[in-house]
Amino acid sequence: MSNDRLRDGGFTLIELMVVIVILGILAGFVVPRIMGRPEEARRMKARVQIQSIETALKLYKLDNGDYPTTEQGLQALVEAPTVGKLPRAWRNGGYLEKGKVPNDPWGGDYLYLFPGVHGELDLFSYGSDGEPGGEGKNKDINSWELD
Repeated sequence: MSNDRLRDGGFTLIELMVVIVILGILAGFVVPRIMGRPEEARRMKARVQIQSIETALKLYKLDNGDYPTTEQGLQALVEAPTVGKLPRAWRNGGYLEKGKVPNDPWGGDYLYLFPGVHGELDLFSYGSDGEPGGEGKNKDINSWELD
């Protein structure tokens, strides 16, 4: 085997350094854009979870004739209620995947009202500050404002 064939089989140190520099430059542009969006990702996750919980509430209503009361709360989606108007055909296994009501992306509870103030039912999260109202990243995420 000749030395020419051995040299053609791999990368030189200079070629590897050029690739590393190019990757470093690309990372310099991409990483700040991705890292600056965790709050936006949390807000999107809350919207998706609210829509998912609303779907489970609609299934509950189809089976039982009405939504759970505010007193029964979202827990009625994972355990048959024992207070208030009892469901007539509660689905074995509940209405939510994983058998539990999810917390919002900031670790708080989703809040539920039936009858709602803004619609037939109200489902919302207080956002990152855990307080009603707010602006920007602290703004509440409300079912009645979702598309």
